[in-house]
Amino acid sequence: MELLLQGVEVCDKRSPFHGQKKNILIKDGIIEKITEESIDAERIIDCQDLILSIGWFDMRASFGDPGLEFKEDLKSGRKVAAMGGFTEVAILPNTIPVIQSKNDLSYIKALNPYSLTQLHPIAAVTINSEGKELTEMIDLHQSGAIAFSDGEKTLWNTDIVLKTLQYLQKFDGLLMNRPEDRLLTQFGTMNEGINSTLLGLKGMPRLAEEIAINRDLQLLEYAGGKIHFSNISSAHSVELIRRAKAKGLEVSCDVAAYQLIFDDSSLTSFDTNFKVNPPLREKLDIEALKQGLLDGTIDAIVSNHMPQDQESKKLEYDLAEFGMIGLQTVLPLLIQSGLELEMLIEKISLAPRKLLQLNQPEVKEGEQANLTLFAPNAEWEYNEKNNASLSSNSPLLGQRLTGKAVGVFNNHKVELLIED
Repeated sequence: MELLLQGVEVCDKRSPFHGQKKNILIKDGIIEKITEESIDAERIIDCQDLILSIGWFDMRASFGDPGLEFKEDLKSGRKVAAMGGFTEVAILPNTIPVIQSKNDLSYIKALNPYSLTQLHPIAAVTINSEGKELTEMIDLHQSGAIAFSDGEKTLWNTDIVLKTLQYLQKFDGLLMNRPEDRLLTQFGTMNEGINSTLLGLKGMPRLAEEIAINRDLQLLEYAGGKIHFSNISSAHSVELIRRAKAKGLEVSCDVAAYQLIFDDSSLTSFDTNFKVNPPLREKLDIEALKQGLLDGTIDAIVSNHMPQDQESKKLEYDLAEFGMIGLQTVLPLLIQSGLELEMLIEKISLAPRKLLQLNQPEVKEGEQANLTLFAPNAEWEYNEKNNASLSSNSPLLGQRLTGKAVGVFNNHKVELLIED
């Protein structure tokens, strides 16, 4: 099939066409021609006010399959990712069973040859993500594990972190850890501060995150290797990582898109959809996170998509599970942040692939099309009808949003969310 993107603006800083409007012909999944000249094609899409970038990559999402398919299965996960503009997603290992064997990896990747959205499994560092015994990471790496993490669970065992950093150096593997001292956040439900006091809820101090980061950075300096901190949330966390990078340590980090918008004042309504871990912090933390993105301290932005069923969320606030769905609404949150769009797109496209040592797609003639087409100014209502997830734990449902993915291209497949 021939598809012409007519007059589309290119957003790919490595491309000579960056910032220019071009006619781009895609034929049988390959970028065949990029030109200003008129081209005939079987299907023509008028791309006025639309932007084309390389396909977006989310390096932190939870699907419930296997074991918790009623929250999100692989089919719905792929669909919601495509609806959000993502052509590739890295999946956390916290399924039932935990992703920790060759068979587990094969199950996640089985439909990749036939799917637009590619799923990349992150394998567990420890057996059953319990933090006690190491998995067979070399075998898992050879079988396609993209990185290693206990996912939603923090690596609490200092000896395990040290041994993992040493072990992964054999094949230049990446350790991903979500920093949290669980003893300091035990029974906590939101950020520790004025609002937690006013609401009468047990707080989760920033210190729990910062102590964990400081510990892991000292271990990294001692053992070598590479570490990636997932979902940082506090101003001091940004500063700790900034200093570590200045010292030359191989450290990287990401932030969830919603952490750039919402602060702990959102919880005054006791809406459990705002209950996430790490918790929503304060406005000063949001500003520090934005500065960290601007100066390169924060490498990537993630959805931290975490589906929960109604039985897990429609409870008293302190009893509800943590997490919100987010794959479909990353772009509107990034637009709302007010930061430079080109930089933000890089954080969800180029940066994750660089961290995970994957091939980088390009907007270039002869390249396989791995692309995202989006409308930064489009207004739309996010509701139960167009929510592609099996779960509905998002505070954005029922709201009008600005910024929408309107097309994804990958693996010789196309999904257009726009009428031509």
